[in-house]
Amino acid sequence: MSEKPSFISSNVSLKNVNTFQIEQNSHFFGRVQKEDELLDALRFAEESGLKCLILGGGSNLLLTADFDGLVLKIDNRSIIVLEEKPDRVLLRVSAGENWHSFVQHCLEKAWFGLENLSLIPGSVGAAPMQNIGAYGMEIGPWIHTIRYYHREKKTFETIPGKDCQFGYRESIFKHELKGKVIIWEVDFELSRIPAPSIGYGDIKAVLENKGIARPEPADVSRAVVEIRQSKLPDPAVLGNAGSFFKNPVIPAEQYEKLKTQWPEIPSYPAGEGVVKVPAGWLIEKAGWKGFRDGHCGVHEKQALVLVNFGGARGRDILCLAEKIMDDIETKTGIRLQPEVNIV
Repeated sequence: MSEKPSFISSNVSLKNVNTFQIEQNSHFFGRVQKEDELLDALRFAEESGLKCLILGGGSNLLLTADFDGLVLKIDNRSIIVLEEKPDRVLLRVSAGENWHSFVQHCLEKAWFGLENLSLIPGSVGAAPMQNIGAYGMEIGPWIHTIRYYHREKKTFETIPGKDCQFGYRESIFKHELKGKVIIWEVDFELSRIPAPSIGYGDIKAVLENKGIARPEPADVSRAVVEIRQSKLPDPAVLGNAGSFFKNPVIPAEQYEKLKTQWPEIPSYPAGEGVVKVPAGWLIEKAGWKGFRDGHCGVHEKQALVLVNFGGARGRDILCLAEKIMDDIETKTGIRLQPEVNIV
């Protein structure tokens, strides 16, 4: 085995680096803050014949077993202004930056566009992988360029945001580049002109209740935080990974058939001939909301969220997820897909 870099430790618990708070161990674990540390760690893994798992914020991960290899947590931090004009700003942000902290920093600096994505757990580097989105907004349109390390070519490369194949919870990093690259920096092109997006019903309702007729971006951010905190459990208190399932996109014909069974079933436009159906609504309608099975269950306020009440194993949560998926498919013909990465 190759000589182990000093910043890599042996036999480390991963409980504190995954928001499900699953108690699994990794044979080796290291935090990397510099490019040379990343290269040293990958060289060690390659020369030692070790599998390598890359972690951001650990908020989109379900561990089902110990990891017999090297877990690397990307922990680089910096926010740099590359270019600033009267109407926009171009930023370079390190992958290890906390996502919500970055959004709040942007608001403080009057850089706009990301306010609807407040309080989403995870890191900046993990955000493009599934094109995070919430309350009518996705990250993809704000990404200018991504710089990553290509593990096969052993070089740092860049890709324009327009080439990242962003879609609903999709990107090139989940397909063509899956497992091949490590996102190191993300360049964002944000607006300096406020244009709050309040079309999402819950946001509009919160702002109206507060008597805010002409909201600023910071008002939208605070409303989103309030909504998320009212519906979603704090991972520090109750282990979870946020939304466990994707909202399914189904043919419009299938949706019309479902409406004969459930006339009130909601939907959202998703393209020609297809509609998006809220997975949380389906799960709640099927009776799973608030369900508990031993140490894990479905959150009582948000059916999309599976939770670890303490002591649950990843396999327990996966088993519950599969039961829900089977039940929904039996009742609706829709096969839900997990949004989290299962390891």
